[in-house]
Amino acid sequence: MGSGDGRRTCEFQLLRYVPDAVRNEYVHIGVILREQGGREASGREPGTPEPVLVRFTRDWRRVRCLDPDADTALLEGMEGELRRRFQAEPDGNLMRLLNESLSLSVQMTEPKAYLAESLPAGIEELMRLYVEPPPRERAPRLSGRAAIQARMRTEFERAGVWDLLRKRIAASEYTRAGDPLKIDVGYRPNGVIRMFHAVSLEPGVEMAKVLAFSAAGLRGGVERVEKAQLELTAVIEPAARLGATDEEPERLEMYRFGVETMEEHQIRVLTTSDLERVAETARRELRV
Repeated sequence: MGSGDGRRTCEFQLLRYVPDAVRNEYVHIGVILREQGGREASGREPGTPEPVLVRFTRDWRRVRCLDPDADTALLEGMEGELRRRFQAEPDGNLMRLLNESLSLSVQMTEPKAYLAESLPAGIEELMRLYVEPPPRERAPRLSGRAAIQARMRTEFERAGVWDLLRKRIAASEYTRAGDPLKIDVGYRPNGVIRMFHAVSLEPGVEMAKVLAFSAAGLRGGVERVEKAQLELTAVIEPAARLGATDEEPERLEMYRFGVETMEEHQIRVLTTSDLERVAETARRELRV
């Protein structure tokens, strides 16, 4: 059912991170928005399930302030899990699906009515109102590895494949116990496993050397465990963004050293400028 001005009748629920149920201190981390009834007004065919959108924050600073030990990777994974459950059971009981998918530290508010121009516009507005920090609290511009990771996520999300990727892949699955390295994302199209890791050369070449040191063990482990070939890709900043130009020969030499060190260990090196093409390849290979 819609309103007189063409808005859609919806209901929303907020997701809260509550690390200590006794103290009951919480931070809003996400929104669930669902269109309600009125298929004729919304243009949906009879029997079509009511759409549900899920969105979690991308800024976990408030969560870490409340709980420095929070497992934000688990919380990020929960967003994808909720989307998968809603797609798999579009007619399922919303409360049951949420209870089965949420951890004990995440709570859900009671539904509230909401009028939205559209579901995408509505969830954006609700995120601004309830979840995202106000402008004065926002972090400064991301840099280094965090900036590369954010760009990776943006491009993979834009291609519609982010929820299909493995995240924070533990190298210890393929090397040996105690290996702390976790590769950012990966997926498997047929007989090859593609892994992508953000490597910033802004602070120096240490990250490049760590990945180069790990490459052979990862490659052998993937062949042994997965019976597949590994294509390991490092995603770095463009040279110009780091000031690695002929005018700054020391920076340029360091940048080249980092790139060549990884390439010598059979690591494909791309820059953030290549990510749109990488994400499009993933979309085709994952048949999205």
